[in-house]
Amino acid sequence: MVSADDSGDGEVEPDDTLRSFGETVKASRRRAGLTQEQLAPLIGYSVQYVGSVEQGRRHPSRKFISKTEAVLDTFGVIDIAAKRLSRRPGLASWFRRWAKLEETAVTLNTYECRSIPGLLQPESYARALIDNVPPLATSEEADARVTVRMERQKLLFRTPYILFSFIIEQALIERRTGGPEVTRELIDRLLEYGRLPNVDIQIMPTVSPDHAGTDGPFQLLETDEHEWLGYTEGQQSGQVISDPKDISLLHQRYAKLRIQALNPADSAGLLMRMRGSL
Repeated sequence: MVSADDSGDGEVEPDDTLRSFGETVKASRRRAGLTQEQLAPLIGYSVQYVGSVEQGRRHPSRKFISKTEAVLDTFGVIDIAAKRLSRRPGLASWFRRWAKLEETAVTLNTYECRSIPGLLQPESYARALIDNVPPLATSEEADARVTVRMERQKLLFRTPYILFSFIIEQALIERRTGGPEVTRELIDRLLEYGRLPNVDIQIMPTVSPDHAGTDGPFQLLETDEHEWLGYTEGQQSGQVISDPKDISLLHQRYAKLRIQALNPADSAGLLMRMRGSL
């Protein structure tokens, strides 16, 4: 019986490590004298799954790696190739390029109106978000997503410092995602991270007649080579923006948002009042 796809995600944009792993599997399969159709039932996966892995279009699951290694008896070659994969379990495929850019950023500016940015989320809030958005994640998938989100927060403490600016809608806190206790933990986290020397957190008041962010959330990032890039995200998709005209537009909008939002000190005061009302 063919197993369900337990990789945690579907096909993705190929990269060098995925292609290399796929070529290793293909060479090992051919050395064993097997076709994809013959290998698939032996390891409990569909022919389509095997083909996608060999073409570098799918991250192999841990089960696929161990079963293929055992069936093809490659003396550890497939296991070694798997360790070189650049996959980050728990990260959406469309976000991986941006997450990689974050790791070497000099500056990162974020405007968010959907949910608190992942870099600022406590674990309880992250789990509440994951539990609410269909399709519902398995416990393993949820753990992977939370782990990656918490790991990314190490960027806030990296030296040399990345300069972070966050502009967050007040309504995101007032929504009380996960309930009052989760919201208290969220506010405590925002206050804690807002005290870091390289982090500015500004709240955009719910009542704000002038608002430059009505076209939706976006991010701006300065690379270590001092190139600016942008990022926007929607349902099941994300886009890295590099066109200078588009980057200029996003800079103009972000500059306006920083003026329209509460300054960091007033934002902290609002957060403390909101916590006191819970």
